[in-house]
Amino acid sequence: MQETYLKKYGIETSIPMWAAFRRRKGLDRRNLRDDELLPWKVKDEHRHMYPAIMLRVEARRRADRDVSDRDLKRLTSWKQSLNEDQLVVHYDPDTEAGFFYVPREAQDDDLIRKPSLKTGNQARD
Repeated sequence: MQETYLKKYGIETSIPMWAAFRRRKGLDRRNLRDDELLPWKVKDEHRHMYPAIMLRVEARRRADRDVSDRDLKRLTSWKQSLNEDQLVVHYDPDTEAGFFYVPREAQDDDLIRKPSLKTGNQARD
């Protein structure tokens, strides 16, 4: 949108400006927050790691939002790998790696190891 507006009108805009516009007009958020798949407050340095990206793609898919064919293919492969290896995603913000794949346990009923306390309401994902 920024690029289009600049080319068409010669006016520079910002991402926060467009976010405010969407909010004022009652439009859906560009980014979807899913407290079930990303229940953690994810540190900035971990936001673009593959597990976080795939969990956001899965959240969009579950919410019937647009998912590109490329992302859907990657997501399908990633979920199949987790299933075959009996793994789930775990997040530890106090580590350099952040995201880990851990063995699925009886209480794991989704793609993630659910934390005892959700911190995602404040997350910027």
